[in-house]
Parts: sequence; structure tokens; C-alpha cells
Amino acid sequence: MARRSGVRASALRHYEEKGLIASIGRRGLRRLYDAEVLERLALIALGRTAGFSLDEIAGMFGPGGPQIDRQMLATKADELDATIRKLGAIRDGLRHAAACPAPSHMECPTFQRILRGAVRGRAPRASAKFGKV
Repeated sequence: MARRSGVRASALRHYEEKGLIASIGRRGLRRLYDAEVLERLALIALGRTAGFSLDEIAGMFGPGGPQIDRQMLATKADELDATIRKLGAIRDGLRHAAACPAPSHMECPTFQRILRGAVRGRAPRASAKFGKV
């Protein structure tokens, strides 16, 4: 299964310990898995990529197959939107700092605003104009 799925054997064992997948037996030292495990592994990978914890993903698997709470998906999508806005603002700030014509970053009003926001634990707002460089 590790070879077929691209998931390390140690991860497969961990997923099995968490109840995310189940082996159907053994052949020597190797665990055997049903073909449906590939689909579960794909769902696990997608969930992890979206930022869900393994416990959250485990809660999505019911006895009759995946039972995914649509509200939880919408909430995670909102969280991702907020992260994207924050990362976009940080990216824009870094690009400004990299190309800023001020003799020193410490003399740049835009960079100073970014620093003040960082001290307060906030990224610059995505709507903030970083000025022409």
C-alpha cells in the first residue's frame, strides 16, 4: 500500500493506530489493505492539505463511508481565506521592502507601518497600498 499510495509505511501504521484506516490481514510482516483504503488515503491527504487535524479527519469517517460536515468545510474555507489574505499582505510587504528606494528600510514609512503592525501581531492589511517602488 505504501508503494501504491505514496504514503510512507510509518504513516500508514499511524493512520491505522488513529482508526483512519484498517488492514484486512497480513502476509508475513506486511499488512494487507482493501482497495478502498486508497480512497481514504486520498481523503486524508486532501484533509491534511486543507489544514484539518487527523482527529477532525477521523470524525469524517463513519461506518458507511465519509460523512463530511458541510458547515465544517465552509468554516475551514473561511479560515483559509483569512490566511490567504494575511499571506498576500505579507508577500506584498516583502516585495515592497525588497524594492524600496529608501536608503534604509528604517527610513521607509511603509516599512515602519509594517513593523508597527508586526509588533501588534498583525499583518499589514491586504488593502494597504505599499506605494510605488
